[in-house]
Amino acid sequence: MIFGILAALGLLLGLLPLFGWLNWLVVLPPAVLGLVFGALSRDRGATTLSAVVAVLAALRLLLGGGVL
Repeated sequence: MIFGILAALGLLLGLLPLFGWLNWLVVLPPAVLGLVFGALSRDRGATTLSAVVAVLAALRLLLGGGVL
């Protein structure tokens, strides 16, 4: 759950213009770690939070041209 919260905080900053690059460095790695650890645990809230954050970060990168 901690990885998901940290990734969500980074996502808020990464949504600002000119800070989209933070999604690659600050948001996606903790979100993926949160997905892995959430899948290994019984807590589905952590998995859901990390999945939502990862999808929103990928959508931001897609709209900003960061994913080709």
